[in-house]
Amino acid sequence: VPLSNSSEASPSFLLAGLPGLEGLQCWLSIPLCSAYVVAVAGNGAVLLAVRLEPGLHAPMYLFLCMLAAVDLALATATVPRTLSFYWFDSREIGLGACLLQMFLIHALSAVESAVLLAMAVDRYVAICHPLRHAAVLTNGTTAKVGLLALARGVIFFLPLPLLLLPLPFCGPRALSHSFCLHQDVMNLACANTTPSVVYGLTAILLVMGLDALLICLSYVLILRAVLRLAAWRERLKVFSTCIAHICVVLAFYVPLIGLSVVHRFGKDLAPLVHVIMGNVYILVPAVLNPIIYGVRTKQIQRRILSLIHVTDR
Repeated sequence: VPLSNSSEASPSFLLAGLPGLEGLQCWLSIPLCSAYVVAVAGNGAVLLAVRLEPGLHAPMYLFLCMLAAVDLALATATVPRTLSFYWFDSREIGLGACLLQMFLIHALSAVESAVLLAMAVDRYVAICHPLRHAAVLTNGTTAKVGLLALARGVIFFLPLPLLLLPLPFCGPRALSHSFCLHQDVMNLACANTTPSVVYGLTAILLVMGLDALLICLSYVLILRAVLRLAAWRERLKVFSTCIAHICVVLAFYVPLIGLSVVHRFGKDLAPLVHVIMGNVYILVPAVLNPIIYGVRTKQIQRRILSLIHVTDR
């Protein structure tokens, strides 16, 4: 019998643990907790380094701060709740908390996608139109782009939980991830979900899909400009300024595509694969992004090392 959210018992969902490894969940949560600590420390260090280093108050590094803030928010919206399940067996999550978490995951992912696109445009202008770079991408313009990215994420993905809220859900309401995703929750509804399916697919294509295409277009134009340079050494020097951004783009889109493929074609896969892919999607960008830019940016390295040195003293 469908259990509607208008009934006395409010609908709730069961988060997915580690199927077949329930007895080891407490121990296996240690890598997850460690990755979260690394993500918080790394992204926090990047934010602090850019804040304290005047030489980094430039559009590329302000975009990097936005990326770090989004990664922190996305990891914090999911990992602590997952750890509470692994440590205290708190598996049940209410409808309201689930829909809020779902909205945050999708909206913040859209913001991250927009920031990655803005960083690609920054690289394009810096390489293809270097004389116009300072005039086109000012700090004020960068702040406006960040606000637009946030507004777009909220506007496009706020309808997702609103479309699911009135639907009845049938038991058992077991999710296939350790957090709430739109498609996962939607599949548990025992009502017509066509509007939710159509809107969800449209939002993903118009946001992440369009961003990915524009990022690819930016790099096609960058490659064309780089290949016009006469010397190979000069080509490599110019293109090396894009390496960190390319790695960050791959760290975001490869897990996103992998998770989408698992949802679409992975019905016969072991449930553990769904759980692992979900955690990879949330944590890989948050862990890798500060490492990538920390390695590639000498100013960030120096500022972080100086902060560590001061703390040690």
